[in-house]
Amino acid sequence: EVQLVESGGGLVQAGGSLRLSCAASGFTFDDYVIGWFRQAPGNQRLGVSCISSSDGSTYYRDSVKGRFTISIDNAKNTVYLQMDSLKPEDTAVYFCAALAGPTARALGVLIFPDPDDFPSWGQGTQVTVSS
Repeated sequence: EVQLVESGGGLVQAGGSLRLSCAASGFTFDDYVIGWFRQAPGNQRLGVSCISSSDGSTYYRDSVKGRFTISIDNAKNTVYLQMDSLKPEDTAVYFCAALAGPTARALGVLIFPDPDDFPSWGQGTQVTVSS
């Protein structure tokens, strides 16, 4: 059974930093795309950043480029999202999700990650950025 557990959310002032973690279990980590998505109240779930466990290829949403960094530790089956220079508009529940590599490549999720393409999700972690 695929399990994803997010951690690291919290309350931070604008300009601050947080590091989110997504610990994965129940599947072989060698060829998956792990994505971070966020959802603010009343808004749709949006792709923030994704990474391929097979070759390290990444995707970043334009609004987070230069501020967020995604990384992966294959030995620990964990994906991290380092978030710097946080803004109030980054406030949302952040979710991680997993999609098998072959399907991810066929769907082009590293070009545009559609949350509907990801079958496995964590429970989410709240990030609140105060102004």
